Amino acid sequence: MTEAQGPIVVTGGSGQVASALAVGAAGAATGGESTDGPRILRLGRPGFDFDRPETILPALREAAPSLVVNAAAYTAVDRAETEADAALRANRDGPAALAAYCAAAGIPLIHISTDYVFDGRKGAPYAETDPTNPTGVYGASKLAGEQAVLASCPRAIILRTSWVYAESGRNFVLTMLNARTRTDRLRVVADQIGCPTPAPDLARVILQIIARIRAQGWDDRYAGQYHAAGEGWTSWHGLATAVFEEAARHGMAVPLVEPIATADWPTPARRPADSRLDCTRLAETFGLRLPPWRASLSNVIDRVFQQHQTTPGPLPGR
Repeated sequence: MTEAQGPIVVTGGSGQVASALAVGAAGAATGGESTDGPRILRLGRPGFDFDRPETILPALREAAPSLVVNAAAYTAVDRAETEADAALRANRDGPAALAAYCAAAGIPLIHISTDYVFDGRKGAPYAETDPTNPTGVYGASKLAGEQAVLASCPRAIILRTSWVYAESGRNFVLTMLNARTRTDRLRVVADQIGCPTPAPDLARVILQIIARIRAQGWDDRYAGQYHAAGEGWTSWHGLATAVFEEAARHGMAVPLVEPIATADWPTPARRPADSRLDCTRLAETFGLRLPPWRASLSNVIDRVFQQHQTTPGPLPGR
């Protein structure tokens, strides 16, 4: 089977990245960008569930994919501290099973990972070659997943990303917008910095990588880790402030957003203080960069309010 045959299987069902991939592929097929775009087949619960390992291989065999994108993960960072087994099943064991299938089938696997594999102490953006040192169970489980994937699948691409958000789902941007509907004063951590990444931008990069593989075939130099995050960086407080600046264009009153220190907002899991990602390898290998985070935020906020006008009620993610 060649890369151009069979659907692109995307795990993660209705998650942010899986949804953005489906929308992006549909847009390419109808918007004139491609006359031979990939057919996306999303797999998710209950038929495909990392917590039920017996569902994984039958679902993959029935789908007969030409490439797999693993966008499924256990992402509850704090809850992972007390649910380590669940985090490992989803973030290590499930990806390991996908990698074994892809290796046997001779097809590529694109696996989504996280900036939380780093401890945030470097003081500069992280390159793929920098030592990993996760600070909590979530990051450790994602790192274990990376290692399992690379150990068994020679056609594996690991995309580490960060601070992912979209116009639907559960994410920081929607949490801020919904918090504003309940209060006019917010306290947000200002001493953790990173690279906000809209799911649609990440999906666009993934689809462009897939298009390269479909058109030119697999190249062994593609294998390994890449960083794929929004260009530029900010703090959680800076992101929240930008969210409300954009929301004000749609009539939302801007709240007071008070900057606080991490110590003022204790959590079960310790987050990296500086998880900025250097995305140079992605640009050098595939010629791809994600857009500046600030411009992309504006687009996502516009879509949030457009959807809200179409479907009145609580904002998405509430």
